[in-house]
Amino acid sequence: MVWPIAGCGGIRLAVLPRIRFGSSLFFGYRSWIVQLRGYVVEVDPYQALSERIDAIPIERYRNFSIVAHVDHGKSTLSDRLLELTRTIPEGSQGQFLDRLDVERERGITVKAQTCTMLYNYKGKDYLLHLVDTPGHVDFRAEVSRSYASCGGALLLVDASQGVQAQTVANFFLAYSLGLELIPIINKIDLDHADIARAREQIETMFELDPVGAIPVSAKRGTNVELILPAVIERIPPPSGNQNGPLRCLLVDSWFDTYQGVILLINVVDGVLRRGDKIISAHSRKRYEVKELGILHPDRKPMNHLRTGQVGYAVLGMKKITESVVGDTLMLVGQETEPLPGFVEPQPMVFVGAFPGEGLEFKVLEERVQQLVLNDRSVTLQRENSTALGQGWRIGFLGTLHASVFQDRLQKEYGASLIITAPTVPYKVVWNDGSEVIIRNPDEFPDPATMRTKVLDLQEPMVKAIMSFPQEYLGDIIEVCEANRGRQVDLIFLSKGNQVLLQYLIPTAHLVDDFFGKLKGVSKGYATLDYEDAGYESSDLVKMQLLVNGNSVDALSQVMHRSLTDRRGREWVKKFKQFLRAQLFETIIQAAVGAKIIARETIKARRKDVLARLHAADISRRQKLLKNQKAGKKHMQQVGKVHIPQDVCYKNLRISSSQLY
Repeated sequence: MVWPIAGCGGIRLAVLPRIRFGSSLFFGYRSWIVQLRGYVVEVDPYQALSERIDAIPIERYRNFSIVAHVDHGKSTLSDRLLELTRTIPEGSQGQFLDRLDVERERGITVKAQTCTMLYNYKGKDYLLHLVDTPGHVDFRAEVSRSYASCGGALLLVDASQGVQAQTVANFFLAYSLGLELIPIINKIDLDHADIARAREQIETMFELDPVGAIPVSAKRGTNVELILPAVIERIPPPSGNQNGPLRCLLVDSWFDTYQGVILLINVVDGVLRRGDKIISAHSRKRYEVKELGILHPDRKPMNHLRTGQVGYAVLGMKKITESVVGDTLMLVGQETEPLPGFVEPQPMVFVGAFPGEGLEFKVLEERVQQLVLNDRSVTLQRENSTALGQGWRIGFLGTLHASVFQDRLQKEYGASLIITAPTVPYKVVWNDGSEVIIRNPDEFPDPATMRTKVLDLQEPMVKAIMSFPQEYLGDIIEVCEANRGRQVDLIFLSKGNQVLLQYLIPTAHLVDDFFGKLKGVSKGYATLDYEDAGYESSDLVKMQLLVNGNSVDALSQVMHRSLTDRRGREWVKKFKQFLRAQLFETIIQAAVGAKIIARETIKARRKDVLARLHAADISRRQKLLKNQKAGKKHMQQVGKVHIPQDVCYKNLRISSSQLY
């Protein structure tokens, strides 16, 4: 028997025997049970939370994100805001919204995480939706999706480092979407913090009012209490029609073993309720809302989500391919104009991936597929190599993205993946005007096709934005020019102490440890950000590695013609270290078409046929040597060099540290 207690929303009184729990409060999944004068009071916190949220009008909703350069304190500031709103207890584990092990180990945000907060300001409750976004360009897809559900952003600047390359890139991305920006100067507690310089850069670079910048120390909590009032006063509430037909924007999705695909949605118009029948504007498939709620910070089920709210929904989807990011969800029978979605970035770096030692292909394939379910920006295609066996051609947004994928596979699934050297997609324009993207060197046109059917070859370009102290300008320009770069812009910041340099650079050079070269010449002070700049015509060739005239397909690579001489010499020297000597001479060559670029020779293993011969028997000695020479020549003509799989692995394999 259950009675409601007057004046206590969501609290029910059940007449039950006295029960000892060891403490007066027992935390259950859907309720709290409290002893009260011999009775048990069951408290439903979700219902109480839902009632509090329902009492907040849309005018008091604020959706915002935190954007900045890598390691400028986004995750730490998120922790302080969650503690300030009592969403999490004070002193909780740091980087609370960084849920992945690789995020905590590397100190970076990989996956954008969301959280709903309740904040009382001037006696009124406000519903705040926070998004902690990645800073690195390789995860720009997470940032752009997060912006779609926000009305503003906190632009975080490190007081000790000032404006960096990715700060600029994230600013322009947010500005292009019309977000209201609030500058935050973080790390003011450091001895070398320069708040005045940071204010000046905010004004000169972003044309934002430096007076409105809030200096804080997220680590110590200094001035953090000033941020949320600024969010409430300066960021506009969501603009949507609460009484109109339902339209939900699908912002993100992830896979749960028990519930299937879970969607992160932004309710733009109308109200979404549990049990509603909805339809996808993209696939036209119909679903029933089985569960929905908010992230506070973990999933909290609710009966409905209203206009302006961002939350999760479980529709019973079994395949993550059914959830197209940017799709519009509507009520069945009340279909209306879909919302404008956003274009997902295309992979910029492709690597060959093969099972590590002691792993079967089918076992690894299952684990790779599981990880791909939670990372929509990864493309996966089956690949077969005569030298390496079965594997995949995997596309990533950048080299750090590939490195993080490899680490997550190792730590979350215990699987070892051998990653080959990264390549980029090239474009072939045929004489009839059609185009095709080449992601695998094996697909590159042969010389005969090049002469008769190919109109143009193009390679991808990126616009690289670099920030560094002025004293390294000459060395960094030299590195950019050596990597076939073209200067676009040069800006001096902070009275000439800091430089912002923009270059157009081929993507192939970017993935060839370009960032490592920048760090080397700048003693670690340079930062890098980049964005896709389309395709440009280029003199591309396919270089092959030949062993006694036979091509090793796994080691072929497409590159610019100017790189063939240096790369060819490096290839043959490196491969010679791993290949075993044969009974006949082995010739290793790097070739472009019929032209040999470089050559190395492994001498034949020779048996001492003169061991038992008397030194004075000259004719017999010459005859034995002549016969041995003829035998070696015959073996070289008919013999084949068997290249073990581990030789190709050693020649191609790179580690996570080499990827980034």
